[in-house]
Amino acid sequence: MTHARDWLSLTKPRIALMVSVTAVAGYHLADPTAGAGVAGLLALGTLLSAAGASALNMVQERERDGRMARTAGRPIPAGRVAARSAAVFGMTLSASGLGVLALGAGLVPAALALATSVAYLGVYTPLKALTPASTIVGAAPGALPVLMGWTAAGRPLDGEAWTLFAILFLWQLPHFLAIAWVYRADYAAGGCPMLPVLDQSGASTGRQVVLQTLALLAASLAPVGSGMAGPLYFYGAAALGCGLLAFGVLFALARSTASARRLYIASITYLPVLLALLALGRTPH
Repeated sequence: MTHARDWLSLTKPRIALMVSVTAVAGYHLADPTAGAGVAGLLALGTLLSAAGASALNMVQERERDGRMARTAGRPIPAGRVAARSAAVFGMTLSASGLGVLALGAGLVPAALALATSVAYLGVYTPLKALTPASTIVGAAPGALPVLMGWTAAGRPLDGEAWTLFAILFLWQLPHFLAIAWVYRADYAAGGCPMLPVLDQSGASTGRQVVLQTLALLAASLAPVGSGMAGPLYFYGAAALGCGLLAFGVLFALARSTASARRLYIASITYLPVLLALLALGRTPH
């Protein structure tokens, strides 16, 4: 029997909400004085678009999900929602989201939302079964929502916009490797050759995490060099980046489930605090 929570589960609500918040953050970073009306429509459109893409992703991955312990209970592999019904649901949400974005936030944000969904569903998802490089590919659509917000505020895709994109892109890499390490047995059962699945010792995974967090630290300081942010942001970003790097190094040394979980928690704490610091330390445009 299908319940309302099954339909909600198809949308991956926490991820959809995070995508929406990221878009709104990009909007306010582009123009701190921008009105709340467009921000609300941007948030709604992004939320619907992301929710629809998530539902379509669950349709795509239903067989793989059924082979993994952590996803076997999802509505489609568990038989509570038919794949066809989920596909219609996902397409309806996606179309609604794109419509709201086009009418309320602009054609460029809507086009970026469409590109995000196409890259997520048409490139990243198929690659998950083929190569560990899928993680890097998948970070691109994950970083596009901040550009949706930026362009919704009427700003061009300039250097500041791409700096934000780089921060979001690089943040996802150690974040996902931490998740993949914790669930590497599941990913192996699902036929996903993620790096932690292929790298049994974890040595390569640890090196990648350290290098990625170092790159993120460097990217996070770029807004100061471009004049986008001032000293408050610089010191805060440096402290946050060094803290995340410390968790990355600890994971590289221990390569345990516990250290991976700590890295994951550190990463989900890092991003909202960094964006808040950037908003507070934003220099007048």
